[in-house]
Amino acid sequence: MADIIPLKRALISVSDKTGLIDHAKALAGLGAKLVSTGGTKTAIADAGIAVEDVSAVTGFPEMMDGRVKTLHPKVHGGLLALREDKEHAKAMKEHGIEGFDVLYVNLYPFEATVARGADFDTCIENIDIGGPAMIRAAAKNYGYVAVATDADDMAAILAEAKEHGGTSLALRKRLSAKAFARTGAYDAAISSWYADQLEDKAPTYRALGGKLRQSLRYGENPHQDAAFYVTGEQRYGVATAKQLQGKELSYNNLNDTDAAFELVAEFDPKQTAAVAIIKHANPCGVAEGGNLLEAYKRALECDPTSAFGGIVAVNRRLDKAAAEAMAEIFTEVVIAPEADEDAVAVFAKKKNLRLLVTGGLPNPGAPGLMIKTVAGGFLAQNRDNGRIGAADLKIVTKKKPSEAQIRDLIFAFKVAKHVKSNAIIYAKDGATVGIGAGQMSRVDSARVARLKAEDIAHTNGWTDPKTIGSVCASDAFFPFADGLLQAVQAGSTAVIQPGGSIRDDEVIKAADEAEIAMVFTGMRHFRH
Repeated sequence: MADIIPLKRALISVSDKTGLIDHAKALAGLGAKLVSTGGTKTAIADAGIAVEDVSAVTGFPEMMDGRVKTLHPKVHGGLLALREDKEHAKAMKEHGIEGFDVLYVNLYPFEATVARGADFDTCIENIDIGGPAMIRAAAKNYGYVAVATDADDMAAILAEAKEHGGTSLALRKRLSAKAFARTGAYDAAISSWYADQLEDKAPTYRALGGKLRQSLRYGENPHQDAAFYVTGEQRYGVATAKQLQGKELSYNNLNDTDAAFELVAEFDPKQTAAVAIIKHANPCGVAEGGNLLEAYKRALECDPTSAFGGIVAVNRRLDKAAAEAMAEIFTEVVIAPEADEDAVAVFAKKKNLRLLVTGGLPNPGAPGLMIKTVAGGFLAQNRDNGRIGAADLKIVTKKKPSEAQIRDLIFAFKVAKHVKSNAIIYAKDGATVGIGAGQMSRVDSARVARLKAEDIAHTNGWTDPKTIGSVCASDAFFPFADGLLQAVQAGSTAVIQPGGSIRDDEVIKAADEAEIAMVFTGMRHFRH
C-alpha cells in the first residue's frame, strides 16, 4: 500500500455546491479526470471544465427520479478495489472498472429539511442512499481513496496534493474516520426523526450524532478532555449563539449558560422582563421586572455574593442600562436573544466577559431529548417541558392564596424546575428571595434557603429577611411536615408543591395549624 496516491480520477456528487467549481478546477489542474452526476455534473460542465457523466461509466442512465445512479459495480468497484490485490486487479480489468482516487460527496440535506418543518414525504425524499453507500465504500478503502464529505475535506486534499503530488495515508485515514462519523450522524438524525414520527418513546436502537462546534481547552476539570457538539436541533440557545466578544467559552461556561437561558425562557418576554443569574448550573437569583434593569437588580439582590463570576441570562433584547448594571461586578457570560449596539459597547470595555446573542428564546414547552451517560450505556428521557398555570392548582388548605400569592407561587415553581433537587424556592413580588439547592434532605434545602436570606438581610442592614411574607415552592412533595415548618419559620405564607406523599394529610394539617395557604400541582420537577 503506497503512502502517496496521485489524484488521477475523482468522483464528485454534492448537494451543497458551495465552492464546487473552485474544487473542480483545482482537481482538473492537478490532472484528475472528473466523473459526476446530475446537477453537480451540469454545474461543472457549465463552468467549462471537462467532466464525464456517471451514466457513461455505468452504461445505465439515471432513473427513478435520480434514486438510482451510482449504485453500480463500476462505481463501487472503483471505490472498493484493493489495487495491489491480484484478484481485485483481475476483476477490474475483466469488467472495465477504473479506480477512483478521490470521492467528494456531501449528502442530501435531511437535517435541514426536518429543521424547516417539511412534511413526511419530503423528509423521506431527502434521505440520501447512494451518497452514504459511496462514502462508506471509499472510507473503508482508505488505502487508495481519499473521501471528502465537506468543503474543508476537499481543501485538505487539494493542499496536500499540491505539496506532495497526492494524498498521504495519514490524511486518508483521518478522512476515513470523519466519513464514518458523518454517515453515522446522518443515520442517527434519520432514526431519531422516524422515532418521533412514529411516537416511539423507546426505540430498540437509539442512535446519537453531532457535529463538532468547538474543541474546548478542558472539561469540568483541567485533567478532562472536552468538546462541544451540535445535533442540528433547532432550539435557540448555546448552539445558535453568536459570541460577540470575550475569551473562549469553557465546558462549565457552556453548561451554566445553557441552564441560565433555559430558565429565563420560562418567562414570556411579551409579558415581563426577566433575568436569571446562574452559578454552577443553579440559579442564585431570578426576577421579573418592568424592564431588564429592574429585573437584574432584583435578581442580584437575592444572593450577590454567589452572583460574582456567574452567568446572566435575559429574556429580552439587552439594553444599555441593564448592561451597565451587569458590568459593575465580575460576570463570566451574558446571554440574550439580541443586544443593542450601546449594550455591546458597554461590554466591549470588559475584555474577559463573553456576550452571546442567540437570535431568539427556546420554547419551554417544546419536546426534546435529554441524554445522561451511565456505566455501559446512557439514559434517555424527554425534556421536562411540563408547565402549570393557575387553573392547574389544587387548593388543599383552609386558607386560600390571594391572587398576588398565586402569581408568586407560579413564579417560584417555574424557578424550582431549574434548581437541582432537592429544591426549595422562597419568592416575593416576582423575585427569588432565598434558594436552597441540591441538599440530600428537603428540610435542609428549606433551612439553607432561609439562612441565606437571613445573611443577605444582615449584610444589607434590613430589619427582616425578605422571606417574611414570601411564598415557598418545592420541586417535589414534602415527605414530612418538617420541611414545610422550615418554610413557615422562614416567614412564608403560602406554599406550592406537587403533593402525592403518603403523609399529605399530615403536611396539610401542619399548614392549617400554621394558618398558611398551600396548593398542589400534581407535577414534580426533579432535576439531577
